[in-house]
Parts: sequence; C-alpha cells; structure tokens
Amino acid sequence: MESAGLSPRQLALRVGVSGKTVERWISNDDLIPHARNREDACKALGVDEEMLWPKVVKERIKTGGDREILHSYPYRSACPSNVWGELTEQAKSDLFFAGYTNYFLWTQVPDFPGILRRKVQQGCRIRFLLGDPNGEVTRQREQIEDVALTVSTRIRITLEELVKLGDLEGIEARFSAPEDAVNHVSLSVFRFDSEALVTPHLARLVGHDSPLLHLRRIGDGGMFSRFSDHAEELWERAVPVQSGKSRV
Repeated sequence: MESAGLSPRQLALRVGVSGKTVERWISNDDLIPHARNREDACKALGVDEEMLWPKVVKERIKTGGDREILHSYPYRSACPSNVWGELTEQAKSDLFFAGYTNYFLWTQVPDFPGILRRKVQQGCRIRFLLGDPNGEVTRQREQIEDVALTVSTRIRITLEELVKLGDLEGIEARFSAPEDAVNHVSLSVFRFDSEALVTPHLARLVGHDSPLLHLRRIGDGGMFSRFSDHAEELWERAVPVQSGKSRV
C-alpha cells in the first residue's frame, strides 16, 4: 500500500469494503478475502494476488478430493464474522440457510435484515429451513444439549426475526419433515450461490462448538454438491411455515 500511495481506508474505498475489513486482511495472514475483493485490491495496488495472498496458489493447485475445501475450522465460532457477511452480501441468485435454528445469523452478520431486504430487491431467492420447535427431535436435542438457550427458543427467535422482515416476496421458510428431523439437526448447510459453509454437529455440542467447512463448487459430484443435494432433499419434503398473514 505504501508503494501505491494508499492508506487502508483509501484501499477500502477502492475495493468497496470497510476500513476495518482491510485492517483484518493486514493483521491476519490466514484470512483470504473473497475472489472479487482480491481482484479489486490487486488492481488498486498494481500487484498480483499471489504476492498478497500466496495461499491462493496452494488452493488452485489442489487435485485431490479436498480441492473444494477452501478452509476448515475446528469450531464454527472460529470462522470470522466477515466471512459470513461477505458471502451473504455477494450472493446473487441463491441464499439457502439450512441450519436447524439459524438464529445466530442475526448476531453473526452485521445488518443481516438489511442485507436480506437488498438481496430480495436484487432478485435473489432466500430460503430458511428450520427444525420444528414443537417436534420430538427438537425436544430430544434440548435434553442432549442441556443449555439455557434451548433449541426451540433459538428456532422461535429466527421465526420472530423473519416476521419482522414483513411479507417480502422471495423469502421462504419451511420446517423440516418429522422423518427428516434427525438428519437435519445433525448437519447444517448454509449455501451462498456456489459456496457453502457446512457444520456437522458433534455429540452434545451446540452449533458454535462444532467444526465448519468452507466449500466452493468446482464441478458436479464434489463435496459442495453432496451437501447441497442433502439440503435440497430436506427442503423438498419440508412443510411451509405459517405465521399469521406473513409468508413466514
């Protein structure tokens, strides 16, 4: 940046992100920005992205079954909030939140309601697949987790937030079918166009304590497609959420 005569704030303006985001890029070598942001940053600085983010090269030359894995985290809470925010903001056609409760999105993603409204206006399809707060699997999971903020409470928080959005054409919400609830509660899939964040839930652990994979689709039959197909199958059998006059 010094050679280009740009401050972090000036670079942020060129790229279209916040100054704090650029500061995180500088301070965290493990943080790799979205491809579009890397491209814009490199244009502004007049360098190749390999100079700024050498890990990109390693990702590009993967040839094994892990080539769709961009990053892995031992805990979902270890995934930076800006990753969730950037993926949500940059999705163009499809946002599919297939966690069992999804409630954490409103605290993980800054101005999440505002982003959803903008995405709807831009023609993006938005779906929420939730567990049934009154279902037997939900009750069993509450006993397993044994935490104050229960599973059914977390689901109801999401339902309340969706109602606050109003009747927005383009946002859909469903409860997974009773026969699918066990499969749903054990695996969360969050899809953003051709990228996904996937959390397999471990034993008694709540979502933020379970591991997370960041995937990007490369072709058919890869890990992205396997998890995406799983979520779509659950969605096809799911039951639309009814809440007064609201779609959700």
